[in-house]
Amino acid sequence: MGRRITLVLGSGSARGLAHIGVIRVLEEEGFEVSTIAGSSMGALIGGIYAAGKLDSYIDWVRSLTKKDVIKFLDVSFRPTSGILKGDLIFETMRDLVGDVLIEDLPIPFIAVATDLTARKEVWLTHGSLFEAIRASTAVPGVFSPQQIAGRWMVDGGLLNPVPVTPAAQTMTGVTIAVDVAGPRSANPLGEIVTGRYEQPPHLRKKIDEFLESIQNHLGLESSEGDDRPAIAEVLLNSFETMQETLSRYKLAANPPDLLISIPKNICAPHEFFRASELIEAGAWWARRALETAEI
Repeated sequence: MGRRITLVLGSGSARGLAHIGVIRVLEEEGFEVSTIAGSSMGALIGGIYAAGKLDSYIDWVRSLTKKDVIKFLDVSFRPTSGILKGDLIFETMRDLVGDVLIEDLPIPFIAVATDLTARKEVWLTHGSLFEAIRASTAVPGVFSPQQIAGRWMVDGGLLNPVPVTPAAQTMTGVTIAVDVAGPRSANPLGEIVTGRYEQPPHLRKKIDEFLESIQNHLGLESSEGDDRPAIAEVLLNSFETMQETLSRYKLAANPPDLLISIPKNICAPHEFFRASELIEAGAWWARRALETAEI
């Protein structure tokens, strides 16, 4: 029997792939995850792990190319919806997760979402695992909300980016939290990969064209010569800036027994095609945190 821990996984788009490396290191060090709580990408990784499907997810995400990432971003034309429907990516997740109920998982799991109407944090501990993940990852204004029990749910990171409080209710072992919006680092990938990843010009052009098409479809096109960023980019960056500030306050008020901090400049929000190096980087930062931990 390993050392029992409650694992808290924070939100953070593609940065959340670092959670996988952290989980692998915790397993190597003999920790037994007894409960998982996650927001947004943390809910996705945590839910898949709790369902015993992490290896399948790793194989899939490592196979993603730059073109795949662009393909999975599908534009929504409904004014009441998000800019991106996310149907393709979420259907892939549905196929991977399957028809599983949270209460039937071998590891107790809490997905944190936000009730859009009541403006309250919601802890999803029962019902469809896929729907819980879908709700917790629905970045407001970017992805379409998810309806659960008649309530519209959006990203849990909106109110609780690193959900230590829900996890604390379980009272099982020590609490280890992973924040993927930590302070910037000169070497965010650790010593696994040296140098800084530079986005190829041709990929940057494709992404710019995609964001511009979204603006055009929504009637938000810029004037000629206007160098303002696309609306999708503004929404994502604004949302992540708010989450970083909120995380600091939440973690100060409810500190975990161990915080593993991943630099926020480890990658851009959409860079899921860098899965292999992000997983390895997560493992590197986890080992560094455990070296001095007293747990």
